[in-house]
Amino acid sequence: MSATPHTYYFTIDALTPESMPMARLAEYMTDLARLFGHKEHVHFDRVDSGSTSLVQHVEDGHHDRVRERLDSVSAGLVPADVADAIESINTLLAKDEATGRLADREGAEIIIFPGRDRPPPRTFGPFRELCSFDGMLIRVGGKDDTVPVHLQAGAKTHICNADRDMARRLAPHLYHGTLRVWGDGRWEREPTGHWRLIRFDIDKFEPLDDSPIGEIVAKLRKVEGSGWKQFDDPLAELMSLRREPEDD
Repeated sequence: MSATPHTYYFTIDALTPESMPMARLAEYMTDLARLFGHKEHVHFDRVDSGSTSLVQHVEDGHHDRVRERLDSVSAGLVPADVADAIESINTLLAKDEATGRLADREGAEIIIFPGRDRPPPRTFGPFRELCSFDGMLIRVGGKDDTVPVHLQAGAKTHICNADRDMARRLAPHLYHGTLRVWGDGRWEREPTGHWRLIRFDIDKFEPLDDSPIGEIVAKLRKVEGSGWKQFDDPLAELMSLRREPEDD
C-alpha cells in the first residue's frame, strides 16, 4: 500500500524481517496498537525490508486525536496508557539489543525509543515496615529455628516466617478460620515500580470472626448499652463505619 498522509513508520535498528520471530513481531504490534489508541481506526500495512520497519496508517477523521496522543510525549503530558505502551516497547527493544524510532511519512521523528541504551533501572530498598496479612493458615512447620508459615487469602498465598514458639501457638489454627498476623516486613521496590515483599516475620496474631454478618449484628444488639438496637438498618451503619473520612 502506498504511503498516505497519515502513515507512520516504527523502525527497529538491530532486527531485519528475516531475523525477527513472528511472536516478537506480534508483541511489537500489540504495543504499537496501545500506543496509537483508537484501535478500530489504525491499520497495519506492512513490514519494510532492511532494518525492520512496521508501517501503519490512520484513517481520515481520526488522525488529529491519534497525533495528539503521539505528540503528548514530546510535550511532557503523557497519558498513563501511552506511558505504559512506551515502557513496554522499550523493554522489548532492550531484550532485542535494539533501539527504535517512530516517524511520520516525511521522516520527522515523533518518538525515540532508547531500548538497549536506557539507563539501567534502579531498585530501591529493602525497607522495613510494620504490616499485617489476613488468611487461612495452610502450612506451618520446618526443621530450622525460623519456621515457614503460609496464609492463604483467596488465590494469593502469603509466605511468612515465625520462630518456634510462635509456630507452636499458630499450629492449632491450621485450616481453621481466618487469622490476622502482624509483623515486620521487608519490602523492595522493583524497577517496574511494584513493591515486592522479601520477608515477613510474624510478631503476633489474632483469629478473626468468620460469622455471617447477620449473626454479628444479632450479637451486637444483645449487648446492653451498645446502641445497635436503635438502628433500623444496621448493615448500612456498618458499611458507613468502613468508609474513609474523604468518602463523606
